[in-house]
Amino acid sequence: MLLIPAIDIKDGKCVRLRQGRMDDDTVYSDDPVAIAARWVEAGARRIHVVDLNGAVEGKPVNSAVVREIASAFPHVPIQVGGGIRDEDTIQTYLNAGVRYVIIGTKAVTAPHFISDICLEFPGHIMVGLDVRDGKVAIEGWSKLSRHDAADIAVKFEEDGVEAFIFTDIRRDGMMNGLNLDATIEFARNLRIQVFASGGVTNLDDIRALVAAEPEGIAGAITGRAIYEGSLDFKVAQALADELSAAS
Repeated sequence: MLLIPAIDIKDGKCVRLRQGRMDDDTVYSDDPVAIAARWVEAGARRIHVVDLNGAVEGKPVNSAVVREIASAFPHVPIQVGGGIRDEDTIQTYLNAGVRYVIIGTKAVTAPHFISDICLEFPGHIMVGLDVRDGKVAIEGWSKLSRHDAADIAVKFEEDGVEAFIFTDIRRDGMMNGLNLDATIEFARNLRIQVFASGGVTNLDDIRALVAAEPEGIAGAITGRAIYEGSLDFKVAQALADELSAAS
């Protein structure tokens, strides 16, 4: 069970949003690279970075910060999302040392794009599905599409994506627990890894995640909880490792 600390970047700063609202943010640091160092020192085996401005504008905005993080920690896989909507952006990030790129909006608005880039960049493509009531949201969560998350995920799996990130928008940044039932229901239809996101709050959530591992949930992304102290990242990853080994 892999716990992945999130570094969400807005205007060059490390922030967290509530339910994806750009006007409802909390700034945690002016130095995202230092934040990445904090989580690596605490035992993070992967880092999740999101260019929030890029997600809204449809093109990278904070890519220089992403490159700094990837350069500073070449031994730690970095997965990046936000405004990645063409092959050149993917290639630029991979050249900078990023391990995985996360496609969100473009996966929904132009599904053929996923099949193309999975062929061009095998092993490096993840799809992030931001879901509210079973439907996928796009453009920085500002619009709700008509697409059912489970249905399009099956198609993307066939295209060769490496993994999915399933985010429950209603839970993200709200510190009120995972919507684990919805995540499990989503993962059961798939053979590849699914990472839960949105609502990881405490060690009880970690225990529940490990219990759901046989259903296809490979890990979880955590943000506000580790920044505000309801979850100690080092303790949480150690517990996840211990429980996974015992199961």
